[in-house]
Amino acid sequence: MTTTIPELPLLALSPDELGLLTALQTDLLSHRFRLELLDAYFNGEQVIRDLGISIPPQLRTLHTVIGWPRIGVEALEQRLDLEAFRWADGSDASELEEIAEANDWFDEASLAHLDALTYGREYVTAGSSEPDLPPLVTFESPLDMTMFWDARLRVAKAALRLSVDDGVQIATLYLPDQTVYAAMGANGWEVFDRDLHNLGMVPVLRMANRQRTADRIGRSEITPEVMSITDAACRRLMGIEVGAEFFQAPQRYLLGVSEGAFQDAEGNAKTAWETYIGRVLALERDEDGNVPTVGQFPAHDPSGQTKIIDLYARIMSSQISVPPHMLGYTSDNPASADAIRSAEGALVKKAERRIRRFSATHRDAMRLAIWFRDGEPPDKSRRIETVWRNPATPTIAAQTDAAVKLVQAGVLPADGDVVLPRPALPPEPMVRRSSFIGDLPTRRGDRASGWPGTPRRPLRTCASAPDQRSHEEPGCRRHVHRSGAG
Repeated sequence: MTTTIPELPLLALSPDELGLLTALQTDLLSHRFRLELLDAYFNGEQVIRDLGISIPPQLRTLHTVIGWPRIGVEALEQRLDLEAFRWADGSDASELEEIAEANDWFDEASLAHLDALTYGREYVTAGSSEPDLPPLVTFESPLDMTMFWDARLRVAKAALRLSVDDGVQIATLYLPDQTVYAAMGANGWEVFDRDLHNLGMVPVLRMANRQRTADRIGRSEITPEVMSITDAACRRLMGIEVGAEFFQAPQRYLLGVSEGAFQDAEGNAKTAWETYIGRVLALERDEDGNVPTVGQFPAHDPSGQTKIIDLYARIMSSQISVPPHMLGYTSDNPASADAIRSAEGALVKKAERRIRRFSATHRDAMRLAIWFRDGEPPDKSRRIETVWRNPATPTIAAQTDAAVKLVQAGVLPADGDVVLPRPALPPEPMVRRSSFIGDLPTRRGDRASGWPGTPRRPLRTCASAPDQRSHEEPGCRRHVHRSGAG
């Protein structure tokens, strides 16, 4: 008779696990300074590198901020709105909605996109949750997490997340067959839990921004060019502040003045400030009867500095693909609406590329969540699709306007599946709207009959142009004209 001894989880890290954790921790700390620098530029907390020429030592603690890096990143992130998951075959996607809602996926996705654009990457993890609850999906900052990447298979080999809980450092080591949780104790890392998922892969994904074949980690939208221009503009702002301190009050000069002009009634010498702020400057003639000469140096004109800042704004506009007016640059001839839309073309295209890249990460994360829930990998023949708001019309008003124009032109039916989701309404209002819009006219010519439930208004023909469909004439309110209509 043989006795089987159950295999117990290790209460300490194995030598291989300890070596892997140490290597990942070293990699995480090696990137920390760079990531914190990017975060400082995003938050406007970067230290300006002073040239040490025109700024006096007393004013070097003066801090000027231009939020152009944040404007560029947020302008792009605001066009990346993940709205839904669905099956490509059109089947019921309620299970996908349940997982997304349980993890507050769509709100968390906007935070993940912002981090990916700022730091160049973001991490997504999947794991088991409480019994009878959907799997847990979290988005992790690169300040706290890193991974080792297999470039050939395009999957993670191992990943590490560091955190602090009640003053104790916690390490989460993600491996292909298990997830190890350890805490830093007096004798080193002590394992307090192991999740033996046996997936055969690391349940961590990387959402990378601006990847290249030789650089899969990703790059930030806050490029070295953006940092350099931001520093230069901040120095110009600091120059304006220094000039205001020295030359805001115009300097005066006095020629041929006796010593008594700088003394009070008791014969004590006045301070420089008391002499300057005197509203009435009364001076006596000198011994020869000549009146002293009083003059004033011209005040400091900051227009030269502001023109340089406008130049930097135009350069920055080309770097981050936003219209110059978003950076505070204005001209005597404001841009038209068409010019603004044309200027946003590069930003829209950039958003479309980010949507393509980030969609793959969201789809893979959802498949990982289903894998944890079912205990087996999902069928590869069933593809998951992500639904995004159109980056060219990021607001509900803009999407509604586009949908109305398509329906009025007869390109799309008013009650079609393509038109209904365009204004990005929740499912319940969408259903109610579909039942209402089925009775609405779908041709431009039928609009004259009025909306459903309203009395019809007879068509009137303008006496001056009875045979024209449309015209412009003072006093005519653009009646609907048809040949022979009365």
